[in-house]
Amino acid sequence: MGCIEGHSRNDRLVRLWLFIVAILLLHPVQLEAQSQDLRLALLGTDSTHAVEFTRILNGTGEKDHVPGARITVAYRGGSSLAISHDRIEKLSTTVQTTWKIPFVSSIAELCPNIDGILLLSVDARLRLQELREAARCGKPIFIDKPLAGSLEDAQAIAALLDQQHIPWFSTSSIRYGCDPRPEHLLGVETWGPAHYIEEFPLDLTYYGIHSIESLYRLMGPGVAQVTQTRSGKADVIVATWSDGSVGTVRLMEDSTTYGAVLYREGGHAEMISTNVGYAPQVADIVRFMREKTPSVAESETLEIFAFMQAAQQSLQQGSIPVKLVQH
Repeated sequence: MGCIEGHSRNDRLVRLWLFIVAILLLHPVQLEAQSQDLRLALLGTDSTHAVEFTRILNGTGEKDHVPGARITVAYRGGSSLAISHDRIEKLSTTVQTTWKIPFVSSIAELCPNIDGILLLSVDARLRLQELREAARCGKPIFIDKPLAGSLEDAQAIAALLDQQHIPWFSTSSIRYGCDPRPEHLLGVETWGPAHYIEEFPLDLTYYGIHSIESLYRLMGPGVAQVTQTRSGKADVIVATWSDGSVGTVRLMEDSTTYGAVLYREGGHAEMISTNVGYAPQVADIVRFMREKTPSVAESETLEIFAFMQAAQQSLQQGSIPVKLVQH
């Protein structure tokens, strides 16, 4: 019995050793893959995007996981806005405890050992101030919508980052729900929720910007003038392009979805949903961080802010057509 037990014990030891050797052989491969991942920092954890982007990048078992980058550090940020201070504690705790992300006490402390920054804070009024500090890292920056709270701040941000040769771009996840400039397209109507934050200089920078982004994705830049009307629980913005094309944005207070109607040659119309989740946007962010080339041109981003400013001026002046400021 002793010999049998000895052989059995030895067999178990051999199997255990073979298992350990296999793990050791595989581990360097896993470490190498992880070491090739880009290291990204979160600037602002008062947005649900901080949790979702971290989950998609760091959650290798998630069905919408995007490989190639990981969140490795975060700065909490926050502001006096209700949408910030009412949820920053819960969201920050989720990032820190669920995904084991270390937090730092200043934006400057994000700089060491990172390859890029995701600016996700919700208070658009603070963007210029945050980016003055973040630009000192000298890393590419993705700026979540909206880029800024006003056209003037958006222009100042673009000038700041361009002067310091910092690659950057800003966009909404809704943009990825439709193909750019489909063939035989005569016009588009996009729709989405209408929610506003009184403290923001431009009404449309909070939720309206999503539907405006998808309009630009489908029809491209070149808007000459806009007219905005507000009736009951809906806003309607009619945009006219310099070539005579017309597109419409309908924002509804009770809406929780995003979509578009595409009007094509031959009298055809097609309705699409532009809700695609965050994975396509995150994949584009990872690509941008590697290639340093934005998928949305700076000029288009600034035109969208000129669009929103003209729309607000139209509404304030009795819904008259207002030309976009040339940037």
